[in-house]
This record gives sequence, C-alpha cells and structure tokens, in this order.
Amino acid sequence: MPTALITGATAGIGAAFARRLAADGFSLVLVARDAARLSASAGELRKRYGVAVEVLPADLSLDEGVTRVEERLRQGVDLLVNNAGFGHPGAFLDVPVDEEVTMLRVHCEAVLRLTLAALPGMRARGRGAVINVASVAAFFTRGTYSASKAWVVNFSESVAAEAGDRDVRVMALCPGFVRTEFHRRAAMDVSGIPGFLWLSADRVVAEAMRDLARGRRVSVPSARYKAIVSVGKLVPRNLVGQVSARIGRR
Repeated sequence: MPTALITGATAGIGAAFARRLAADGFSLVLVARDAARLSASAGELRKRYGVAVEVLPADLSLDEGVTRVEERLRQGVDLLVNNAGFGHPGAFLDVPVDEEVTMLRVHCEAVLRLTLAALPGMRARGRGAVINVASVAAFFTRGTYSASKAWVVNFSESVAAEAGDRDVRVMALCPGFVRTEFHRRAAMDVSGIPGFLWLSADRVVAEAMRDLARGRRVSVPSARYKAIVSVGKLVPRNLVGQVSARIGRR
C-alpha cells in the first residue's frame, strides 16, 4: 500500500487528510507534538479503516523535531502533506519576535526541509506528491501569517516547475475559513465571519485530492474563494492591505 506522512495530523485539515487517505488505502505516518493525542488518533484510524498507522511525535519549530521527520521521509513515502501550522491574533508590532520567528520556522523552514527530504526518493521511484497547506491569506496582506503562506505558495509552484513532473507533483493548498480548532487555539474572535464563508475540513481535502489528481499546482477550494482570490488580484495592493488590516483588527 502507498504511504502518506501528514504533519499536524491530529486535528482539523490534517485529521481530515488522515481519514481520507486511510479510506483510500494509504498506510499513514502521523506527525504532531502531542504524543498522547497522536496515539489516540492512530488507534481510531486503525480500528475504523484497518490500515497501518505510525506515530511520530515531533515539534517542527525545533531543529531536532524537523530532523526526526526528515529521517522518516528519506525512508520513503508516496505522499507528504505539510499541514502543521498556527496563527496568533495580534498585529505584527504587538507579537513577540520569538513567536514570529517560530511561525516562520514551522510555516517556511519545516516545509522547505521536509519537501526536500521527500522529493529525491519520489523522483527515484517515479511517483509521489507533496501537498503544502497554505491559505487564501497568501493572496492578501495580513502580517507574518499571510506572508509565510505566500512563501508556501511561491515555493510550491517553484518546486513544481523545477523538480516536479507528471508523476511527481507538488501543490499548494489554499483554503479559506475552515471549521477546525485553529482559530480557538489562536484565541481569534471569528464571530463576525459570515456563515457562507466557512468550509468543512473534509470538503477542503476532497477538493485538494481532486486538484492534485488533475495536476494543479495551486488548489483553492470552493467557487466562492476562487472568486475572492480572482477579485483580490484586480484590486490595488495598497487597498487590499488596508482592508486586510481592518478585518484583522476586528
């Protein structure tokens, strides 16, 4: 059976990927910081889907954590899902610099290193894929979070053009608001977000897998967010920045 390694695999989009890939017959390697939660998730997946599930506790903000996952990737996987990430509610000037640097380590450095660890083996075997979870925020301007996700999109497209081919694919996944614990853990007030803007994690994953099969390098789930991104590209960047900053403060 093919093997998929998923970071941030115990909740939200990562957990949805784990369910979908287990249902598709993948063996799984689940990566997250919380060892107890990893074990519980693995047990549920084994029982429900009858697939092999490894657990790999690792903190991707630390060099030793990234190194552990790199070593596992070099043993060979067929699909890497770089999903681990987090947000914080403060404006750029209000966030401690160590928290900003930690975000860059998880969103950028870990994504780069893990992608680089996985791709050589995939190319040697002539098959494989990497999905780097970014965000619709990548197309707008809102602090370090959107900047780091813009890097993920650019990086994924660049690697896809340089190192990918028909049988080895690299794709950035850019969801909008998804009903997960992401915002609660970041202490973000999202009470003002209209209901029609929310997506389910399972829908995001279903559209991501469809777009990956179609060979797309950037996946934006749902017609509503495709429209938002398209309109955003037509609006002057300074105006986009002003609107994004106001929404962020709210």
